[in-house]
Amino acid sequence: MKKNSFKILCFLFSVASFAQPKTKKEFTTNGKKITVYTTAENSNLRITSTDNLTFSASKQPLEIETSVFVEPSKRFQTFMGIGGAITDASAEIFAKLSKEKQAEFLNAYYDKNKGIGYSLLRTTIQSSDFSSGSYSYIEEGDKDLKTFSIDHDRQYRIPLIKQAIQTAGGKLLTYVAPWSPNAFMKSNKNVLKGGTLLPEYYQTWANFYAKFIKAYEKEGIPIWGTSTQNEPMAVQTWESCIYTAEAERDFIKNFLGPTLKKEKLGDVKIIAWDHNRDLMNYRANVIYSDPEASKYVWGMGFHWYENWSGGSSMFDNVAKVNEAYPDKGLLFTEGCVEKFDAKKYQFWGNGERYGISMINDFNNGTAGWTDWNILLDQNGGPNHVGNFCFSPIHADTTTGELIYTPSYYYIGHFSKFIHLNAVRVSSAVSRSALLSTSFLNTDGTMATIVMNQTDKDITYNLIIAAEKTVVKIPAHAIQTLVY
Repeated sequence: MKKNSFKILCFLFSVASFAQPKTKKEFTTNGKKITVYTTAENSNLRITSTDNLTFSASKQPLEIETSVFVEPSKRFQTFMGIGGAITDASAEIFAKLSKEKQAEFLNAYYDKNKGIGYSLLRTTIQSSDFSSGSYSYIEEGDKDLKTFSIDHDRQYRIPLIKQAIQTAGGKLLTYVAPWSPNAFMKSNKNVLKGGTLLPEYYQTWANFYAKFIKAYEKEGIPIWGTSTQNEPMAVQTWESCIYTAEAERDFIKNFLGPTLKKEKLGDVKIIAWDHNRDLMNYRANVIYSDPEASKYVWGMGFHWYENWSGGSSMFDNVAKVNEAYPDKGLLFTEGCVEKFDAKKYQFWGNGERYGISMINDFNNGTAGWTDWNILLDQNGGPNHVGNFCFSPIHADTTTGELIYTPSYYYIGHFSKFIHLNAVRVSSAVSRSALLSTSFLNTDGTMATIVMNQTDKDITYNLIIAAEKTVVKIPAHAIQTLVY
């Protein structure tokens, strides 16, 4: 696909990603069959077709029944995709796999039929904690960026990105994020451990984004968007940089936004925040209340690391940002299960954490959802500061085998069945034992995801208008109903 055509497509995605569709195709259950796909603990069910059902007449459900109610005429945000991050770590481990395992891995993520059909991709500007070491695209002290080169990325990361795009059918909506400016640009003179961007380097750093985006696009990797800074309120032992809400607002307004426009990159979307749900409302209020900053910002990215407590993770904050600023997009930009332990590869709660977050985030207005590393080794790395984590797929570099975790299958219940430009519709449950979300695809099919976190099998009604079907979901399971 030509670059301009791809950018036009990306623009359409961005406009649609938070707006209610102008045309509403009617959805009916007449003649529709329901195919049920199930993943369940203590079974061999992994996105397995487990039932074929039909609709029948419905009546007022009783209080003793458990029901999922879908109302197709009530429509919300347009779906822009699900994916993961291709980090240096992921690319380095991928390069160690055999050709056969590389093909299996690519199909597992990016092929809609053979795998789970990822359509989003995030990658880093310079190094992150999930690199084998810190590195830069310029020589230290080069304020004019004369030594700028992405040669580092050509060894592992760019080849994997290109193969992922090819496997996905020629396009992946790709966005980028920096972890830190160079040491000479920062108050602490260190790419690690926080610090702030010095005012005299604001323009240099804004130019850096433009250089990076143009370099990647020259490689045939179109860039849809960039966040201002990964986790701008976290002083980490790895690459990090602090921006207050006011500092990010002013950097976007006076430097990043105008620079991208000047460099003919005005169609590249700017994602604000790119940090946890806990402080996202304040960040939105500060940046969006300034018209000159807000005009450059597509929307807000957010992560999930704020004091996870097994089921409640400040999802209301996402809803409140969406309620206050319905013209702005929402994108989940990073999440992973931390504190790697190889004994917990198949720990079911890790998968359920994904299901809980994805259902709640989508129901609160999120248009797209991006996991962190797509691949890590048997140690949860490489990571140059010892911050080892889980990914949906791990590779054991001693045996060459791929290890699929429950998280992979939970994500797949969304990414495989919700198509690009699908529209979320109203979906509700009558009992808190279940969670549910529903999307109407552009081909007229509906995908309803239902999750059971309890220790018991549950029989429930799927009710649409005056029709219903009865479904059984196993304990600790997730289902996608396609009809």
